[in-house]
Amino acid sequence: MSMSVNPQEETFVFPSGLSIEELAALLPDQPAYRARQAYAWFSRGIADFASMTNLPRPVRDTLSARFHGKVRSSSVAREMEDPDGSLKLQIRLRDGSAVECVLLEDIEGRKTACLSSQVGCPMGCAFCKTGSLGFLRNLGADEIMEQFHFLRERRGAISNVVFMGMGEPMLNLPAVRKAIALLSDPEGIGISLRKITISTSGVVPGILDLAEKGPYVRLAVSLTTADPALRSELMPVNRKWPLDTLKQALLSYQQRTNDRITLEAVIIGNVNASDADALALASWIAPLKVQVNLIAWNPVEGMEYQTPSPAQMRHFRELLESRGIVVVQRMSRGRGVMGACGQLGDTLQTSLP
Repeated sequence: MSMSVNPQEETFVFPSGLSIEELAALLPDQPAYRARQAYAWFSRGIADFASMTNLPRPVRDTLSARFHGKVRSSSVAREMEDPDGSLKLQIRLRDGSAVECVLLEDIEGRKTACLSSQVGCPMGCAFCKTGSLGFLRNLGADEIMEQFHFLRERRGAISNVVFMGMGEPMLNLPAVRKAIALLSDPEGIGISLRKITISTSGVVPGILDLAEKGPYVRLAVSLTTADPALRSELMPVNRKWPLDTLKQALLSYQQRTNDRITLEAVIIGNVNASDADALALASWIAPLKVQVNLIAWNPVEGMEYQTPSPAQMRHFRELLESRGIVVVQRMSRGRGVMGACGQLGDTLQTSLP
C-alpha cells in the first residue's frame, strides 16, 4: 500500500472555504467591514448571493461574478434517514465524484457532524467499506465546509464535529486545518476546539505535526488491535508505522498537549474479540492516558466478518475496565442507512477511478 497521496488540489476556492482576510482581498475597494459582513453570511451557510441583504448590490454582484453565480461547489445528490434519527447525505462534488457525510444525534439531543476529508481512502483497512473504494483525491476546505452547511441546513445547530468520515484526515492536514479554523472562528461558526475531533488510522507524521503546530483539537486513533501481525493484516498503515512507532508518537503528542487520547477499537466477533485480545490491548495502552471507545463491527456487504454479540462486547469492556482503563461502548448509530463506522461509501460506486 502506498501512503503517498496526490492532493489534486484546486486553486479556486468557493466562499465556504474563505477566511475574512481572503474575502477582503476579493473586495479591495470596499471598507474592511464589508468582508466581515460577507464572512458572516457565508458562515451561516447561505445558498445564494441575493440573501446577503446588508451588502450593497454592487458588492453582491462582484462576489457573484467571482464565483460564477454559485455560493457552493457541491450539491446534495441523496438524503438517507435512519429510524434512529441519523442523517446521511451523499454529496456530489464539482468534478462529478462524491462523498458522504453523516449527522448523528445522541440521546441528549447533541448533534455531531461526521465529515469526510477525501474522496475515497488510501488506507485500505480490511473491515471498512470506504477502504475498499480506493482513493481519488483530497477535498478542499470549501468542500469540507459545505458538508457541514448541508447537514446544519437540514438539522439545525450542530455542537460537535468529527473528522471520521471518508478518508484519512492526516493525509489532508492543510485543508482539514483550514476547515477547523473556519469552524472554530468566534466571528463565524464558533465551535469550540474541544468539540472537534480528528480521527486517524495511525499516520505518525500527521500526529507529530498536529502536536507541534496544532490546532489542539481532540485526537482519536483507530487502533482495533494490539497484535502487530493482525493489525498489519487489518490495517495496512501498521506496515509503515508499526505499533511501537505509533505509541511513541502518541506519547510525544501527550507530552506536548497533556490531552487524553481516544483509542477506537472496532471489535470483530471472529477476529479480535477474545480475552487475549482485550488483555493485549490493555497492556499496550500503558502508560498512555486514554479513553477506549469500543465499537462493534458494522456489517458491510461482501465482507465475511462477524458483528460481536452484546455479551462479547460487555465482557471485552469489563476486562479493560478491570485494568483501570476508561471505556465507552459506542452505539452504532446510522447503521440503517449504512452511515455507521466503517460503512460510508456503500451507496457510492463500487470503486473510484
